[in-house]
Amino acid sequence: MSLLIKNGEIITADSRYHADIYCEGETITKIDRGLTPPAGTEVIDATGKFVFPGFIDPHVHIYLPFMGTLAKDTYVTGSQAALVGGTTTLIEMCCPARKDDALASFDLWHSQAAGKSACDFTFHMGVTKFDATTEQQLREIVRRGISSFKIFLAYKGAFGIDDTELYKTLKLAKELGVVVTAHCENETLVSERCAELLAAGKTDPGQHHESRPPLVEAEGVHHLMTFAELTGAATYIVHLSCKEALDQAIAARQRGVRVGVETLIQYLTLDKTYAEKPNFEGAKYVMSPPLRDARNQSVLWNGLRDGLINTIATDHAPFDFEKQKPMGKDDFTKIPNGIPSLEERINLLYTYGVARGRIDLHTFVNTASTAVAKQFDLFPRKGAIQPGADADLVVFDPSYRGKISVKTQHMAVDYSAFEGWDLEGRASVVTVRGQVAARDGKFTGTLGRGQFLQRKPSHF
Repeated sequence: MSLLIKNGEIITADSRYHADIYCEGETITKIDRGLTPPAGTEVIDATGKFVFPGFIDPHVHIYLPFMGTLAKDTYVTGSQAALVGGTTTLIEMCCPARKDDALASFDLWHSQAAGKSACDFTFHMGVTKFDATTEQQLREIVRRGISSFKIFLAYKGAFGIDDTELYKTLKLAKELGVVVTAHCENETLVSERCAELLAAGKTDPGQHHESRPPLVEAEGVHHLMTFAELTGAATYIVHLSCKEALDQAIAARQRGVRVGVETLIQYLTLDKTYAEKPNFEGAKYVMSPPLRDARNQSVLWNGLRDGLINTIATDHAPFDFEKQKPMGKDDFTKIPNGIPSLEERINLLYTYGVARGRIDLHTFVNTASTAVAKQFDLFPRKGAIQPGADADLVVFDPSYRGKISVKTQHMAVDYSAFEGWDLEGRASVVTVRGQVAARDGKFTGTLGRGQFLQRKPSHF
C-alpha cells in the first residue's frame, strides 16, 4: 500500500517548505513537488495544513502498579489516545518495585504492549536496586534493544535507590553507552517533610507541594549531577518543574556534564493553585514533582525556546478521580500521583506555545519529536521527514477550533485536567509507518500493529 500526502507545508526541526511526501510500504521514499502517484495510492490533500514528523512522548506510564492500585489505561486505550493527539511513538517507564526481578519485569511490561498497541513503543528500564544479579540482567536487557535506564532519587523503600546503587548504575551505564533518566527529588527531605505536615494535621492535596518544594527538586538534580560528573555517564532529568532545578542542570552542563532536560506540558500550562482547589478537587492535579508557582512557566517556556530544555513529555499516569484519588482523602501522601495528558500534549503545546508566540514551529517539532528521537537512539528512523525514515506523519490543521472535554477523550480516565480549555489547531490525519491511524479526533488505526523499537546505545 502506498500513500501520498500532497500540497502540505512540511515543518521539521530545522526546515520549512512546501512539497509532497510519497510513502511506500512503511517508509518515506520520495519528497518533491507535484508528485504523481501510481494507481491505488491513498492520497491525502494537506492544502492549508502543516505536515510534521510523528511526535514522540519520551515519558509515559501505561502499565503502572502504584500505591496499591493500577493506572487506568492499557495499550489499547493509551495508544489510541496518543495517536488521536498526534503522538506516534511512546517511551514507557518500566518500573519494577525493589523486590521485583528486573528481567521478569521487563518481560511483563513488554507483554502489556506487544500485540495490543496501535503505535510504536519502547521502554526506559527502571533500575530500582543494584546487585550482581540485576547487573547481569540489565546487560541482557540492553542486548535486547533498550538503551536507557530509569532511576528514582525519591520514593524511599519503593522505587528509590541508595547512593551506592546510584554510583554503580551510572558506572554500568557509562560502560554500556546507556543514558540514565532520573526522577530528581531528595527522598529524605520529602519523607521528613511529609511526616511533619501530617503530624500538624495538614492533610489536603495542596500540602503535596509543601512536602517537596523547589529546593527539594534542585537538591536532587545537584545530587545526580555530582555523581554524573564523577562517572562520566550520560544523564537525562525527567519532569523538571522549576527554575531552581533548571539552574542546577545548566550549571552542570557548563561544567561538561552530559545532561538532557525534559519538562512536561502540565508545568507549562497549570500551576500549584490547581492542586489547592477546595473539596478535594485539587487531587486531580497531584503529581511529583508538583505543579509550581506560575512564575516558573515563563522560565520553562523560555528554556524550551533557548534550547536549555530539550524535550517535552507528559509523565502520563491516569488514575480516576472518583475511585482512585480518594485513597488520599485524609492523607495527601496516599493520593495516586498523575495528571493524565497523553492525548492533549501536542494540541496544548501548539495552542499555548506556538499560537501564543512563546515558541516557534521548529522548536515545537524539535522538543516534541526530533530531539527525543536523537536523545533515545531513534533518529533518523523517527523524528524526521526524509527518505528512509518511517512514514510517521502528522497532518496538522492550524485552523481548527475546539475545546477539550472528558466526553470526547480516548484516555481511560474519568476526568480531564484541562476540561473546557480552548484549542487552536489539532491533528487532522496521523499515520504510523505509512498507514492512517487517526482522522479528525477519531482513531482509525489497527490495534496490535505497533512495533517494539529496538535501540542501540550511542552515548559513549
